[in-house]
Amino acid sequence: MERWERSERSERMQRAGGAVVGAAVGDALGGPFEFGPPGAFSARFPMPGAGGEMCGGGGWDPGEATDDTQMAVLLAESLLERGGLDLPDIFARFQRWATAEPKDIGLQTEDVLTNGMPWDLAAAIHFQVNQRAAGNGSLMRASTSAVYFAPAGQEVTMDAARRIAALTHGDRAAWEGTAIFHELIRVTLEDVDPLAALPDILTRVHPDHRGRYSAVLAPDWHPDQATEFNGAVWPCLGSAVWALRTTGGFEEALRAAIDLGGDTDTVAAVTGGLAGAYYGLDAIPAHWSQPLHVPLPGFDGRVLDLADLLDLAHRLAR
Repeated sequence: MERWERSERSERMQRAGGAVVGAAVGDALGGPFEFGPPGAFSARFPMPGAGGEMCGGGGWDPGEATDDTQMAVLLAESLLERGGLDLPDIFARFQRWATAEPKDIGLQTEDVLTNGMPWDLAAAIHFQVNQRAAGNGSLMRASTSAVYFAPAGQEVTMDAARRIAALTHGDRAAWEGTAIFHELIRVTLEDVDPLAALPDILTRVHPDHRGRYSAVLAPDWHPDQATEFNGAVWPCLGSAVWALRTTGGFEEALRAAIDLGGDTDTVAAVTGGLAGAYYGLDAIPAHWSQPLHVPLPGFDGRVLDLADLLDLAHRLAR
């Protein structure tokens, strides 16, 4: 029994590490291709496994993570240091980062974090004024919180996802997409097929948003059918699930995600989180994970490397 429990813990750590590192790898791989045309990644790197794909470009160094992973790390450190969900603390860390001039930050996220409103009003007021807040900015950073809340069960993890998303996104569509992602990671860490779990997960989505998520997460949906740019939460999550469903491994899933073009860093980060949890840490090519580094603007010049991310993942999973 003890050996089995040890094996089960090891498998869970593999999946947790895969989720956190996989999301960061996807982010860093996709960053240089952001807003580029479909197929650009495979056109530049036609031979899978040949190496050199962690190329940098577009203002990013090879292996440098973007705002997606930077915010995921800040979220993780708040959860660990505060011993749970402290929404004002998370918001304060995001604010500190946003005012330190990161290389990249979403327009909506930047406005919410710098508009001078308190943590519990900033996103809601932004949404009231703009009536548009269904971007993928809360989804992109959710790999770490998904791992942290997974042991607490379905209701707790989906509720936490919604509350964290609401810090920067006033549109419930963003909350529900982030909640679905949290639950997909949770069931995968439990060694349950996330694709098979989708019908049940969708019953837990708010009725006002269930239909739209049912459409983009359906087995026959293709990203070409998206009615919005994949910087929106629906096609972003749908594209990530599509990439996982239609490919046979971590590397293949990431290539498919980045080849969609558009918001490649975030689509690949979400795909990397799902595929990393599904296939495990060992499935992530070392030549992709070894160059990883995550600068944290506003936090005394700190830069996390792969070992730091793995340590973070293990502490989140515990």
